[in-house]
Amino acid sequence: MQFFGGSESYLQKRRNLKVQPKKKTRIKRFTVTQRIFHLLLILFFLILGSTGLARLYIETSWGKGIASFFGGYETSFQIHKVVGILMICCFLVHAVYLLFKVVWKELPRSLLGPESLLPHPRDIKGFFQHIAWFFHIAISPKFDRWSYWEKFDYWAVFWGIPILGITGLLLAYPVAASRIIPGWGLNVALWIHRIEAILAMAHVFIIHFFVTHLRRHNFPMDLTMFEGSADLEVTRHERPAWVTRLEESGKLNLLLASEASPRLRILYYLFGYIAMAVGIYLVIGGLANSGSITW
Repeated sequence: MQFFGGSESYLQKRRNLKVQPKKKTRIKRFTVTQRIFHLLLILFFLILGSTGLARLYIETSWGKGIASFFGGYETSFQIHKVVGILMICCFLVHAVYLLFKVVWKELPRSLLGPESLLPHPRDIKGFFQHIAWFFHIAISPKFDRWSYWEKFDYWAVFWGIPILGITGLLLAYPVAASRIIPGWGLNVALWIHRIEAILAMAHVFIIHFFVTHLRRHNFPMDLTMFEGSADLEVTRHERPAWVTRLEESGKLNLLLASEASPRLRILYYLFGYIAMAVGIYLVIGGLANSGSITW
């Protein structure tokens, strides 16, 4: 009886362990909606970058290989056009989303406060203090929810999509566009589209990848945007002003979250590294074959 009683006690303990909630060691940074926007942006950007370079580098075997993956030169163009329109639509939805997120009754504080992504003079101070910290002549700046480089990343995309979208539509529908602008305007649109696209890919695939994923605190990958939350202790170190502000206002406990399941984290890592691999492949291939194309 004691044996079976002991077994029941053991099984009960196992059941209790299973139903115990996970310890909340993370802090929420992004909502589900924001994560969906980012996921769509990743997919759209990779497809547009790949199909765009396939057309630009079609004179090379590398470009032909990418084009064949998407079904050929003309199919790449059609995919590029459709996905480009989808990205424009996503951008417009995001713009409407922002209008609903603004606390209009608290203007201008809601736009200039620490929760806002709008640039602020303190970002300039944080930038120069960060540079000084690199050279050990100043202490590390105490970042709030958003750092200056995150704001730069956000607004680079925000103004980049309209530029790429407008020039892309002009190039996708040249006959209709020629009724609005002169023929040489299409040549200008082509160069603006190419230059902006190359700058965007270079920034995302080199700078953004490194700053976001390959820094010491984030290596081998920062899953914050995938999980929607960040490690609380890491955040306390990297964004002390934000955590302190939440603690003082009593809102920190409301933002605490548990870590995602191991299966989900593996999925996030897999998707993230595939995206990074595609981006690095496009950068290396583009640079290696840049001398073999007609600009």
